[in-house]
Amino acid sequence: MFFFYIGVLAGLVGTVMAVPYILDTLHRKTRPQRASWLIWTVLGYIAISSQLAKGASDSLWMTVGQTAGTTAIFLLSLWLGTGGFSRRDAVSLILAAIGVVVWYVTREAAYALFITIAVDAIGAVLTAIKAYEMPGSETLVMWVLSVGTGVLGTIAVGRFDPILMAYPLYVVAANACVITAIMLGERRARRA
Repeated sequence: MFFFYIGVLAGLVGTVMAVPYILDTLHRKTRPQRASWLIWTVLGYIAISSQLAKGASDSLWMTVGQTAGTTAIFLLSLWLGTGGFSRRDAVSLILAAIGVVVWYVTREAAYALFITIAVDAIGAVLTAIKAYEMPGSETLVMWVLSVGTGVLGTIAVGRFDPILMAYPLYVVAANACVITAIMLGERRARRA
């Protein structure tokens, strides 16, 4: 029961973490990078499916919560976001589709999960670059909360299972990189 509650908490934080980002976007303080949020939305649904196929239960709440928030931010980015859809973005989405095909052909959800993580990292790099160049265009608290959901999601796995722990641990690492980019960007801006 403990892991269930940790999982639900991860899902709630994963959903609620989007609120400050959405509010900052509506107030035009934050400008979501459209391609990143599209990639993360598509990959969130792939991650949910592949984790379900690998037997995730309590840890799945984190992925569902984050995917709900990601979907809302992506939809908002269409109106108030920045960036377009470059060749790199198209390649990322094609790689995600390949992951689904590989999963379908091999019947091994772990392949889709690891391809999802790799492609997701491309979206994280796009946002980290933007966060470094324009640190005021990101909402730091959302990225910090996302690290927390990754930690809670990892704990909610409830046992040592590298496949089920891979996605929440990746969430911790990717969001820590965006936080670092924001902080380095702010430091660079103060020096200039």
